[in-house]
Amino acid sequence: KNAWSNNGGMQQIDASQMHILRQVMKGESSNQHQHQDTTEVTPSSNDAAQPFSHLNHQGDGISMVDVGHKAVTRRIATAKSSVIFPPEVLSAFQLRTTQEKGHRSSEMIGPKGPIFETAKIAGIMAAKRTSDLIPLCHPLPLDRVNIDIQLIDNRAIIECECRVTHKTGVEMEALTGATVAALTIYDMVKAVSHRVEIGSTVLIGKTGGKSDFKAS
Repeated sequence: KNAWSNNGGMQQIDASQMHILRQVMKGESSNQHQHQDTTEVTPSSNDAAQPFSHLNHQGDGISMVDVGHKAVTRRIATAKSSVIFPPEVLSAFQLRTTQEKGHRSSEMIGPKGPIFETAKIAGIMAAKRTSDLIPLCHPLPLDRVNIDIQLIDNRAIIECECRVTHKTGVEMEALTGATVAALTIYDMVKAVSHRVEIGSTVLIGKTGGKSDFKAS
């Protein structure tokens, strides 16, 4: 068989080379199974070793996890992201901070309108459509999505909380909501500067289901 080389030319691949390539592509599954039969795996102190629920034993087939046997519980997840602004962005937009009923509210206003409020709407819409974006996520009837954005120094701090009463968690919905809110802020200020940075997006907590989690 022939295959394209990196330099655009053609090179011949003989039978032995094709055999090696097939082994690499398959992850040498037969050798791995033999090794697993003779090697004892010791779970970590925090987690027992478990197979990936989205993959078959060969690692080459995917499926949506069956959650039909799980109990319906109240599940909450919160994710956090951030957008870092260079000085020229902060000076180009009108900044507003209000305090109402003990809650601090921040806003950046530009030619397209209120930036943070627009980002909140985008994040909520994205959280509701997570299963359309992430292939193996279950569609969830979310009970609540709340996004809070605070301007602290030169950073917009985004927190997205999702709640559902269901058989599977809402971590991906919270992460998606926070991420899309950050992307929307970037879109609305990029005309001033492309030096805007989107910081890390992390899960900061979840409750319900098999276990709870809180970031340290």
